Amino acid sequence: MTTLTEAQPTGDKPKPVERRHPAIRILIILGGIFAGLVVLRVLTGEEAITSSGTVSTTLALGVPIGMAALGGLWSERAGVVNIGLEGMMIFGTWGGAYGAYFSGNAWAGLAMGVAMGVIGGLLHALATVTFGVDHIVSGVALNILAPGVARYLSTMFFVGEQGGGATQSPPLPDFPTLSVPGVDGPLGDLEEHHWFLISDLAGLVRGLTTNLSALTIIALALIPLTYYLLWRTAFGLRVRSCGENPYAAESLGVRVYTMKYVAVAISGGLAGLGGVFLAMVGSSQYQENQTGGRGFIGLAAMIFGNWRPGGLAAGTGLFGYTDSLQQRGATGAVHALLLVIAVALFGYAMWRLVPGRRGITAQVDLETSADRRRRGYYQAAAAVVVGGLLLTWYLATDALPKEIVTYTPHLTTLLVLSLASQRLRMPAANGLRYRRGEGH
Repeated sequence: MTTLTEAQPTGDKPKPVERRHPAIRILIILGGIFAGLVVLRVLTGEEAITSSGTVSTTLALGVPIGMAALGGLWSERAGVVNIGLEGMMIFGTWGGAYGAYFSGNAWAGLAMGVAMGVIGGLLHALATVTFGVDHIVSGVALNILAPGVARYLSTMFFVGEQGGGATQSPPLPDFPTLSVPGVDGPLGDLEEHHWFLISDLAGLVRGLTTNLSALTIIALALIPLTYYLLWRTAFGLRVRSCGENPYAAESLGVRVYTMKYVAVAISGGLAGLGGVFLAMVGSSQYQENQTGGRGFIGLAAMIFGNWRPGGLAAGTGLFGYTDSLQQRGATGAVHALLLVIAVALFGYAMWRLVPGRRGITAQVDLETSADRRRRGYYQAAAAVVVGGLLLTWYLATDALPKEIVTYTPHLTTLLVLSLASQRLRMPAANGLRYRRGEGH
C-alpha cells in the first residue's frame, strides 16, 4: 500500500515584501521635490523659488484652502458630499469679524467664526441627512444663501462703525505671531549667500519657523489630528463606515445619522476656521467675496489627495506654492515652472509605460489587458506631446503673459487633477441617500 504525501515546495520560502512606513515615503517624496526645486533655482537663477518669503507666503495662502479641504474630507468620509464649503467659509469670515470686533479679542473671533461654520454644516446635514435633499443641490443653495446672509448681517452690525460698511467690517485685532528663538538672524545670513542647498535649506527652515500666526500653527496641527481621529480611533472607524456602507454600519449598532451630523458639523467648523484665517490673518478685516472660490479649490485639493489628509496637504501646498510665486511677482519663477511641469510629464509617461504600473496582471482576461495597455500608451503619448509643447514654450520665451501668471495656481491644480484621476477612489456610499432600516 502506498501513502500519498503532499508535495513540499522546494527552495527557500519567498521573503515577505518589506514596505516603507508611510511617513518615510512622504519624507522621500518631499525631499525629492525640494531637491528638484533647488536644482531649478540654480539653473534659472530665480532665488524666489526656495526663498523664505515664498515658503511663508505658501503657508499663508494654503491654510484657508487646506481647512476647506479638511472640512470636505470629514464630510465625505461620512458619505455627505459637501459642495457648500464655500458658503461655510463665508459664514466663517463674517463670524470671525463680528466676534473679534465687538469683543476686541481675536480668539473670540475664532470661536464665533468656527461656530458660524458649524451652523452652516448643520444646515447642510439637516437638508441632506434628515430630509434627503440631493447633496449637490443643498450645497449650491448654501453657497447662494451665505453671501446674502453676510450682506444682511453686515448692514445690521457694521454700517455706522468706524471703517465698516455693508461690504466690509472695521479693522480687526490680530492673532499673536510666534517664532523659534535664535533662528531668524543666522538663517537669514545663510540664505543671503545663495549657496547651493545650504541657503535653500536655510530659507525653508526660516520660512517654516519665523513670524507664524498662532492660527497657522493650529491649522497645521489639525491635519495629523484628523488622520489620528479618522484612522486610529473607534470613532473615526464609525465615521468612515458611514461613508463606505451605512447599512452595514447600522447592522453593527453604529448611529449613522449621528455620525453624519457630527462629521458635517466638524466639516463646517473647519471651513469656518479657514474663513477666519482669511479675514483676520490674510487680511485685517472682513470683506465681501473674500473667499474668492477657495472653498471649491479646497474641494479640488481633497479630491487630488484621494480623500486622505496627507494627500490633501500635498494638493494644498501645490496650490499655495504656485499662488505665492505669482502674488510675490516672481514671474521668472513661474516661467521656470514650465520646465518642471514638462519634466514631470515626461516622467509620468515613462511611469505609464512600465507594464507593472498599468495594473496588468495574469488574472485579467486578454481583452481587459489589451485595453489597459492601449490606454496606458495613449496617456503616455499625450503626456509626451504636452510635455514637449511646454518645453518648447519654455525654451522659446523669457516670461509668461501676465494673464497666465495670474491663473497659474488654477491651471496647475487642473493639470494635476487630470493626471491623478486614474488612482482616485472616493468613499463607496459618498452622496447616496440613506434611510434607517432600508438596507434590511
